[in-house]
Parts: sequence; structure tokens; C-alpha cells
Amino acid sequence: MSITQQYALDTYRARQLGEPAPPAPGAHDRQVVRGLRDRRRFRAVLAGRPARGRIRTALGRLAHPGPRSMR
Repeated sequence: MSITQQYALDTYRARQLGEPAPPAPGAHDRQVVRGLRDRRRFRAVLAGRPARGRIRTALGRLAHPGPRSMR
């Protein structure tokens, strides 16, 4: 059963029982992704790492390998 079929079945059952309809699939995806990003940044700060730009920095190192500076 696909997610669309399950949603249609849940909506039908809710209508039959007089309950509010469930949220559509994907309705809260942005909120979930934003929450995950915020949590990852928070945990990075607690661990003493930079909270932003880590992925871009890592990709830059892969794209332009060279001598690494000693920090």
C-alpha cells in the first residue's frame, strides 16, 4: 500500500468516525528538517565545533586537495 492510499484510507475512516482528518503526507517536512538542522548545530556548539559551514569546508577539501596546514 502506498502512502497516498494509506492517507486516503485514514481520511475515509476519520470522516466515518467524525474525527478530524490526518495531516497530508509531507505537510510538516520543512519543520522536521529545520528541527534536525537546529539540533545538529546545537550539538556541534556543545562539542566545540563550528556550527555552520562544515559541509562546505569538507567538500572544499575534497575538491581541492593540497597540503594541509597544521593547526
